[in-house]
Amino acid sequence: MPINIPETGQKRIVIIGAGFAGLKLARKLKNEDCQLVLIDRNNYHQFQPLFYQVATSGLEPSAISFPLRKVFQKEKNVYIRVTQVTDIDPVKKQIQTAMGYVWYDSLVIATGATTNYFGMKGVIENGIPMKSVSEAVYLRNTLLLNFERAVTMRDPDELQSLLNVVVVGGGPTGVEVCGALAEMKRFVLPKDYPDLNFDLMQITLIEANPHLLHGMSSHSGDRSLVYLKKMGVNVLLDHRVTDYDGKTITLEDGKKLMTETLIWAAGVRGQIPDGVDPQFMTRGNRIKVNRFNQVEGMEGVYAIGDISFMETPKYPNGHPQVAQVALQQAINLGQNYIRKSKGKSPAEFEYEDKGSMATVGRNRAVVDLPFLRFSGAFAWLVWMFVHLMSIVGVKNRMLVFINWLWKYFTFDQSLRLILRPSKKAQERPL
Repeated sequence: MPINIPETGQKRIVIIGAGFAGLKLARKLKNEDCQLVLIDRNNYHQFQPLFYQVATSGLEPSAISFPLRKVFQKEKNVYIRVTQVTDIDPVKKQIQTAMGYVWYDSLVIATGATTNYFGMKGVIENGIPMKSVSEAVYLRNTLLLNFERAVTMRDPDELQSLLNVVVVGGGPTGVEVCGALAEMKRFVLPKDYPDLNFDLMQITLIEANPHLLHGMSSHSGDRSLVYLKKMGVNVLLDHRVTDYDGKTITLEDGKKLMTETLIWAAGVRGQIPDGVDPQFMTRGNRIKVNRFNQVEGMEGVYAIGDISFMETPKYPNGHPQVAQVALQQAINLGQNYIRKSKGKSPAEFEYEDKGSMATVGRNRAVVDLPFLRFSGAFAWLVWMFVHLMSIVGVKNRMLVFINWLWKYFTFDQSLRLILRPSKKAQERPL
């Protein structure tokens, strides 16, 4: 049964996913002579780089989420449908969803990436990912519940296990969440739980590579390591996790760590709907595309952002799965749609690396620009400005700025709430 979408006679472009790539493309094409159908499991866009601040009670979830219908409130040719895509039929040029099917003239897959557990069943069952707002809230709940339980504990081993936090993955997410936890341990938790000795709490970061922030410069990785050690974080480089049973982490060398909180930030893999021929997929569960982001072998189907794998002379192993690639691919594909409508030839995609950055806490950050690398307080201000300007919505930017300002001067934030959905809410289908 088809989903109710008006038949307008315009060419229909269906975009699956409202992340950085999907939302940018929809905004690029909203004034063009076409019908846009934007499909996502959520009715909001979520700003992924700040998930860790929600998880550590630094920001409220609504501050980094923006309703899709608000974005396109004044656009008459944009139709938003909140549902799950279950299958793609490139022959019939239809996609199947939990609500019904939708036909398309052009289809853009922008479903992004999800957590990669590398096949470790114990980590899948017991580890905590951080790839969505709801997962960030779940992590916040877990941390706070563990502290509440710790207050009641007499057994020193159980107390230690509840207080310890282990983060796996030394990329920007892992480094940033460790920095935020270290600041909570120092400035916030002793005031909230004066009857607990937080000297017992160990924050450990495990990274399989010999340096942090793989993909950034050695300067940034080294400075981040110095910052984290000064903040009391234990950093294990060249170590790999092989198993986790909910209580004990087992490393490749046989070493064991006791914790009831394992935060998994060690890798990502593409989220590909059924219907994409496996021959068009490559490592990391990504879809092979040409220089125009068209899926090879699937007419009228494109993939952009983290889900796409494009080989270029500069990037023979594909582009990094970062927001800037997603945004630039969306802009290029949107421009190519416009060029095509005017009878012009499309342009090949070429990624312009504008740099990367990560923060480790108050007045501590690292920035890699194509022409300059720096760290410290100025880097932290640059990081804040760039992220603030990237958030969708003026109100959300103001909320984030006020939260950051308040936290800077008070060293605290009153957002440590344990919010758990009811059973009925969890069972409600999309």
